Amino acid sequence: MTKEIIPIERIARAIFLFREQKVMLDYDLAVLYGIETRALKQAVRRNRDRFPSDFMFELSSEEIEIVVSQFVIPDRRKLGGAKPMAFTEQGVAMLSTVVNSERAVKVNIAIMRAFVKLRQTLETSRELTHKFSELEKRVGKHDEEIGAILEAIRQLMAPPEKPRREIGFHVREKAPRYRTRNHL
Repeated sequence: MTKEIIPIERIARAIFLFREQKVMLDYDLAVLYGIETRALKQAVRRNRDRFPSDFMFELSSEEIEIVVSQFVIPDRRKLGGAKPMAFTEQGVAMLSTVVNSERAVKVNIAIMRAFVKLRQTLETSRELTHKFSELEKRVGKHDEEIGAILEAIRQLMAPPEKPRREIGFHVREKAPRYRTRNHL
């Protein structure tokens, strides 16, 4: 097994969800590549045609506030007045063509593996959710049946009801004794 240049867990912590897409932000990628954020942005701007909107987009002011409020970055000043660029998985792959270094290639391989692992984890999670839902349905049906069985057992365990006294007047007569004679 090859030793990763960067642990997948570290990369996974730098993957965020914006506009319903998993993305990595420019300053996290710059740190991973070992370059300045400014240099990464310059490389992207020089090759703008390689980064369509489904590969890379700039965060809106509201999205920047979310990033700051979740302590992804400690302060807006860290951005230096520029809006962060968010790169989708395809955008990160394209970065390896504009950031020419051996480290960038190795880091991109590690990032692609992190995205794949994340997808596998999400798929496993979906499968577990589906199986749990099926189990709930089955247990729900069995709960009704078990409830009926328990009610039947409760009825069997309950002490028998004493016969109620009848209301009204009853005449109690002694029955006449009849004798039989022996005729012989």
